[in-house]
Amino acid sequence: MFSTRTNWPLKPNRLSELLRERRARGLSILDVTESNPTHCGLALSAEEILAPLRDSRSLVYQPDPRGLRTAREAVARYYCERGVELHPDQIFLTTSTSEAYSFVFRLLANPGDQILSPQPSYPLFDFLGALNDVEVLTYPLVYHDGWQVDLDALAAQCGPRSRAVLVVHPNNPTGSFSKKLELGRMGEVCRRNNAALVADEVFADYGFESDAERVVTHAQESVALTFTLSGLSKICALPQMKLGWIVVNGPRELQSEALARLEVIADTYLSVNAPVALAAPEWLAHRCNIQSEILQRVQANLGKLDELLVPGLPVSRLKVEGGWYAILRVPSTRSDDDWVAELLVQEGVSVHPGHFYDFPSEGFLVLSLLPARDVFADALGRVISRICAGG
Repeated sequence: MFSTRTNWPLKPNRLSELLRERRARGLSILDVTESNPTHCGLALSAEEILAPLRDSRSLVYQPDPRGLRTAREAVARYYCERGVELHPDQIFLTTSTSEAYSFVFRLLANPGDQILSPQPSYPLFDFLGALNDVEVLTYPLVYHDGWQVDLDALAAQCGPRSRAVLVVHPNNPTGSFSKKLELGRMGEVCRRNNAALVADEVFADYGFESDAERVVTHAQESVALTFTLSGLSKICALPQMKLGWIVVNGPRELQSEALARLEVIADTYLSVNAPVALAAPEWLAHRCNIQSEILQRVQANLGKLDELLVPGLPVSRLKVEGGWYAILRVPSTRSDDDWVAELLVQEGVSVHPGHFYDFPSEGFLVLSLLPARDVFADALGRVISRICAGG
């Protein structure tokens, strides 16, 4: 009686069972998978967050398919500070980037059409693809002293059923940003194949060093129809407030039709709730405070990791340009799952195996840089000692 699109394996995997057993026994866990900013001891100001929700205008329902204009104007100011002038009507508010993806997939693809997503990347697109009746294919990111898009593989993969190419900027978990030359090639691939570019920029404010070759934002003029997705979950460290958005740009005729069709989709699902939309301008205005604290945290943890990874160890980290994650390269003497299980059982440390993020081979562990510094240092000391002992 259930849809085949939700026919997922629901049995807990091995690692979930080990975590459940450890918690049931009351044993401690040093969790370096934690990336929820509301759980990581950050100095979030309750007054700064809650005061804007007390706006009396929230008592009036004024539906707008694109979302309240004052919020869209605030989003446009955010991009103006990044050097891109947008009209508020190019912006649609959504309850999350996941909803934004669904809106865009519904706009672009018929059942059975294809979207292309990067590999490795966050384990979201397969689920969103299935729920929207589209097939998800991957194109590779390759590592050579840094991550690059395999542009030839992308071009070969993009075909007559391809409706969108997804790019995550910076990628999660590789922390690699799009480069200007890559974007030019990707835009041409999309244009030739009548496909759109869909850019997820939720981590875009968390770059570690400046880079003149880096794309500032995809919400700029483009040869291809482009949808740029972001939201408050990372920009303001407010995932609980559930506010994201879509920016539409590209060739004017395509942009105009996309905006008209998106308005019908958004109107069908109704507007983002008024209290959050009304509070968004003030939250965005104060974002630099929490972003500064987060950047200090993740860079300090990355520095501690480099301090612990002295030359000659059987474990190293891959280059990362931004975001909240780091990737360890570990010996392939056992599977990533076995490494993670051993670290949890023997050391009480929780990390993610590379295959969670669709790494094509064994030998990778993924960890969050967001936990408190003492937790991170303790956990990584144990991880490195265990790998050295078992590698």
